[in-house]
Amino acid sequence: MDALDRLAEPGLDLLRRVDTLLASGAPEGHRVWPLLRRMQVLPGEALRTFLDLRPGPLAAAGQAVRRHVHGYDRACAALTDPVLWSGAAAAAYGQTRTALLRHLDEGPESLVGRLEATAGYADAFADWVEGSRLAVARALADVIGSAEAVAVVTATSVTRPASHSGPSSPGGAAAAEIAARLLAVLCVAYDGAENLLRQWGPSLAESPLRLPAAHARPDGNDGPPGTRTTRVGW
Repeated sequence: MDALDRLAEPGLDLLRRVDTLLASGAPEGHRVWPLLRRMQVLPGEALRTFLDLRPGPLAAAGQAVRRHVHGYDRACAALTDPVLWSGAAAAAYGQTRTALLRHLDEGPESLVGRLEATAGYADAFADWVEGSRLAVARALADVIGSAEAVAVVTATSVTRPASHSGPSSPGGAAAAEIAARLLAVLCVAYDGAENLLRQWGPSLAESPLRLPAAHARPDGNDGPPGTRTTRVGW
């Protein structure tokens, strides 16, 4: 349980009240309007969705991906074993084997390179979740203890006076301010996620296998299959 989990219950209760007041609108020209248009969700729902993001499963996924690298290491070792044969078939096999080794583990575009990039992306995303949850928790703690929170609770109580209703009322203005504070932090967090995707996207692209094109046999024997020579053991 982190700081955001501890603040979730009082935070969701406050934001449920904020959402209720925002349903009637917000003060004209308030900074919450562009944030609402961008997020396309009220702050209560935004927080409920964000609470489901956890760094643990992402970090575990990165570790699981890295474990697959050992399997590729074993495959590469098998492909590099010496082969005691020669001739046209051996030459063609050697070219294909070299191409396959490059595809498995040679540079960032190889399968191992893509695995390492995928694991790195999972780690970076886990760090983003952890940092973003802390930032949201701080913003939530600020609004829970604010004067605006008192105005929102008063405006949404059973015995609230009429003067606390409506977008231009003290309660409506307070709800807009709380929403703006929280949505601003969430916008920054989601900007970070989009930046991660742009940064890691090229490293996560598909890595196609490029086999060598058909080639003339080095012994110059282009006759039918029955006339081709393959030597095994020397």
